[in-house]
Amino acid sequence: MRGGTLAAIAMAGVLTLAGCAKDSGNEGQAAGDGGGEGNCITAQAPPAPESSQRESEAQGDVDASDLRVGLAFDVGGRGDASFNDAAAAGVDRAKEEMGVGKTTESTAAGTESEDAKQQRLTQMANQGFDPIIAVGFAYAEALKAVAPRFPDTNFAIVDDNSVEAPNVTPLVFAEEQGSFLAGVAAVYKSKNCHIGFVGGVDTPLIEKFEAGYVQGAQAVSDNVEIERDYLTPAGDISGFNDPGKGNVVAKSQIDKGADVVYHAAGASGKGVFEAAKSGGAMAIGVDSDQYEQKTLSGVRDVIITSMLKRVDVAVYDYIRAVAQDDLGSLPERFDLSVDGVGYATSGGKIDDIVPVLEGYKKQIIDGKITVSDTVSG
Repeated sequence: MRGGTLAAIAMAGVLTLAGCAKDSGNEGQAAGDGGGEGNCITAQAPPAPESSQRESEAQGDVDASDLRVGLAFDVGGRGDASFNDAAAAGVDRAKEEMGVGKTTESTAAGTESEDAKQQRLTQMANQGFDPIIAVGFAYAEALKAVAPRFPDTNFAIVDDNSVEAPNVTPLVFAEEQGSFLAGVAAVYKSKNCHIGFVGGVDTPLIEKFEAGYVQGAQAVSDNVEIERDYLTPAGDISGFNDPGKGNVVAKSQIDKGADVVYHAAGASGKGVFEAAKSGGAMAIGVDSDQYEQKTLSGVRDVIITSMLKRVDVAVYDYIRAVAQDDLGSLPERFDLSVDGVGYATSGGKIDDIVPVLEGYKKQIIDGKITVSDTVSG
């Protein structure tokens, strides 16, 4: 994790942008949004870019029919409406567009041992699956043990770059950048100038979501109040698959006055959405466009946006790179500049503030705002 120097630079960038508009009242605020009394937003929004569309690079057809892809899910697996589903979507797209020959999937249990993770990866490798994609940092130690035993097999791991092996490719993201925009959206849509964050497990990875969210909210408001809670401590990954606990914690934040709650809690997020619906609040999803998830159709009306962590894009691009024998073409980190993170507009609930979000997005891409990936205060 980057240290205090980067955090200081990050806040300096935020304060420089916000400071020039501290006396501007509600200039740049979307009409009817941002604090019921009109005093929540204290920074003028940066100008929106002339075009928010990133030109896509032309890509020719790729034949991946010789590949046999193994997908080792984290806890929750396919159907979690979040992180794992995003990885699955990347493989599904690769099958459809590149003709991947065969795939296999296996899901981690909430309390399984390192030996179980090693066995899962080993079994896939022994069966000839290549590449094998480990979904989540929880596979890091297992992959360190397994990858050297299969030097001719390609492995990738999502959300970890600690495995130093020539046949392992890290797929990591700038979650803090996407979460910064979620924080901006939360403040603009809050009526109480009071928002919340619910993390699944208190780990450095999930703290990146919290860090960006808090910085984004504070960049646009000196007055916003932010609730922050985690469902489980580090080492207890059940926080990613406990909707009941997500409901209880989110309800507590809503009872304290938070009217927009952002979760980074995997399948536990469904409980956050349910608490928002029953408590008359709004919510922000994570990883996938959760407004469009069929398993969340009953609570979609409270989902104003989702912070998109494009695990699907990273997995698809990785499979493509393996098929082309060109792993060097992958970015070192999937950030805003390559649309590796972003935000969803499904449902139209943030259409009025898209110019604001695009303005901040451009500031981050251009380096005028540096978003820290560590929590301060």
